[in-house]
Amino acid sequence: MRLEKQNLTKEYLTRLNASPFFIVVDYRGLKVSHLTELRKRLTKAGAEIHIVKNSIFRIAAKEAGIADLNGTVAGQLAVVTGKKDISTAAKVVKTFGAEFDKLKVHFGYLNNQRLANADILTLADLPSMEVLRGNLLGVLSAPATKLVALINTPASQLARVLQARVDKGA
Repeated sequence: MRLEKQNLTKEYLTRLNASPFFIVVDYRGLKVSHLTELRKRLTKAGAEIHIVKNSIFRIAAKEAGIADLNGTVAGQLAVVTGKKDISTAAKVVKTFGAEFDKLKVHFGYLNNQRLANADILTLADLPSMEVLRGNLLGVLSAPATKLVALINTPASQLARVLQARVDKGA
């Protein structure tokens, strides 16, 4: 293998190892302006897209411990990687694919587990990690809030009765 290809393979191996997920998409038919727009959207979501030669991607994936790419890497492919959660990146890819009808999701990986096209689209429908954390916090704090209100109710009722008595007596 030529030195340039070895360097590209090492760079891509580093990118795959640094990301907890990747999504392989077919970008055939996209114009440069569309791809630039997709890059901007993915950057806001904490992800990035790179066009890579299939042979280099196969070698980098094999070195990263992902060996079951049998025949799935064909055509004009780009790979979306990121350091944040996969849900946000998948949402951007799904929305962009719906807008331009050119971007097709092939498959992906999350923590060395293969995800089919349907799995990635399901992840895209999930709320973001921040929203899920907020929902969980709300669920956890609801019993404490109800307990405080329950404990506080008799005292506040007694205070209202006393205040009514004072107002009536005056």
